[in-house]
Amino acid sequence: MHALVLVSGGLDSTTCLAIAVNKHRADNVAALSISYGQRHARELDAANDVAHFYNVPLHTFDLADIFRLSNSTLLDSSKLPLDHASYADLLNQSPRIPTYVPFRNGLFLSVAAAFADSLFQDDVELFIGVHSDDAGNAYPDCSAPFVAAMSAAIRIATYEKIHIVAPFLCQTKADVVKAGLQLDAPYHLTWSCYERGDIPCGQCATCRDRATAFAKNGVKDPAIDFLKRKKFSSLL
Repeated sequence: MHALVLVSGGLDSTTCLAIAVNKHRADNVAALSISYGQRHARELDAANDVAHFYNVPLHTFDLADIFRLSNSTLLDSSKLPLDHASYADLLNQSPRIPTYVPFRNGLFLSVAAAFADSLFQDDVELFIGVHSDDAGNAYPDCSAPFVAAMSAAIRIATYEKIHIVAPFLCQTKADVVKAGLQLDAPYHLTWSCYERGDIPCGQCATCRDRATAFAKNGVKDPAIDFLKRKKFSSLL
């Protein structure tokens, strides 16, 4: 059994990679990072750092052209400003939040399944870090019905070879962090912020969720001090 982990460079996918390596050993695991024209392309560097930490190969695909007509505020090409608000506030404004990227996880899982089928000869566990906080009406492609449908389609299309694993589908981001802390996941290397700066803005929806998740676990976010020290060192 092998594992392919969709790695964005954030908390959820990093925790999934930690789980996969713990379960299958690094030599049976690969990571897949996707550039889709995201405004926070800084996360791609984080994905590379995390994969290097675990000594697993990182494969990267560029799918930005698929979203060239979308005006999602998560895309660098968007003409709309990024709202510094919680997901709850964004949902109060519209049932389709502005950071939604059309069928993003459906595309990512399809690409990952096709790639995994070519990459490995044996059965593959395909890890994705969706969780219940994201699925709470904010992102339908993070929901349990969506994952179940994609899982069934991918199993059928790959002769039962590829199996989706979403370990946090019914859990919160705080649960994700708890699991990662137990596995000593390298959270200091991760990036979640939707903005383009060197230090997280602390105000966008994902920054707010990240801060809450660490607070509920009673620990400081290790990435904040790490990034500040890194920025200071670069100025010397």
